[in-house]
Order: sequence, then structure tokens, then C-alpha cells
Amino acid sequence: MKDYIKMISALTAIAAACGLLLSVVKKGTENRIEEQVLYNVQGPAVKDLFGYTEKIDEVMPNIMRSRQQITVEEQARSIFVDKQDDKARAVAFECEAMGFKDKIVIIVGFDLEKDSLSGIGIISHKETPGLGARITEAVFRDIFKDKALAETFKVKQDGGIVDAISGATISSRAVCAAVENGIALYPAVKEEIMKKINKNGI
Repeated sequence: MKDYIKMISALTAIAAACGLLLSVVKKGTENRIEEQVLYNVQGPAVKDLFGYTEKIDEVMPNIMRSRQQITVEEQARSIFVDKQDDKARAVAFECEAMGFKDKIVIIVGFDLEKDSLSGIGIISHKETPGLGARITEAVFRDIFKDKALAETFKVKQDGGIVDAISGATISSRAVCAAVENGIALYPAVKEEIMKKINKNGI
């Protein structure tokens, strides 16, 4: 009986140790993945939205420092803030909507002075190559560049201003929906960012 109890105790200890090790490995892996996404996906998109002309390696330190954590509608969000002469000029943050196969994640940029949409970038998707995957092409993304927030960001067949990608209406609608989600969040994002700037001078 004592040997049985010792064996159970030993197995329990081993299981606990393995669980702890897996947790540490997972955390470390998640951090590395987040860094890679920031450097290779989010960073270049933010660079384009903020109009930076330098090489990505030169602006990445500034982009990484520009990230601010705020809570909007009870959800934590990472917001990229473009500052010039100690004044916030623009913000960018991620939004998503369901595409044809899976969710499409985009990053939306806003001009804080004009209260306008400066553009979008595509962060991740699993749309069909040659069809829905064409949402990443500049000719589609440019439709959303420098637009008033009052515009109707729907495909034209739904009464909006967006030319749907041929054969990929669902993907096009999903991007429009994600943009509209971002526009809905923008006033609260701007308010929180301005509060943070006034309080902490980020």
C-alpha cells in the first residue's frame, strides 16, 4: 500500500512538473510569435498607414514604442499611435470579421486631426488563393485610403462605395464589415488615447 501511494505521489509530481514546463514553453513561444507578427506583419502595415518613408528596420523601434494598451468596450486593445512634435497625429488598431473560410483580421488607420480613415492593411486571412486572397492587393486596399468616416463601406451591390473582388464577394464584404467595426470603435479609441496623452504624455 505504501509503495502504491509513493508511486501515485511520484506520478503526480512528474505530471505537475511537465505541466509547468509546457506552460513555460508555451508562454515563451507565444511571445516569440507575437514579436514575429509585430515585426513582419503589423509593423509594415503600420509603416504604410502612418506614411513612414524610412526602411522598416529604421522605423520598427518607433513603431514598437508607439503601442499603447487601452480598454475599449471592456476589451483590451493594442493601439499604435503616430506622434509628431509631441502631438498624436494618427492611430491604427486591429479589427476583424468572418470571411469565406475563417476570420479576416485587418488593421485600420485613422487621421486624428481630420477624423478620417487613412487606410487599411491585411494582417491575417485564410481566403482562397486567387479569389478572396486578393484582398491583400493594393488595388483593393486603396479603395479605403483617405476616406471620410461617413462613407458607406459596403460593396456596391449592397449600396456602398467598394468594388467587390470578382468571385470573392464574401471576402470583400468581410473586409468592409471589419472596417465598419473599426469606425464604430474609433471615437472611444480616440478619447482613451487623448486621455492617456494628456495624463502621461505618451
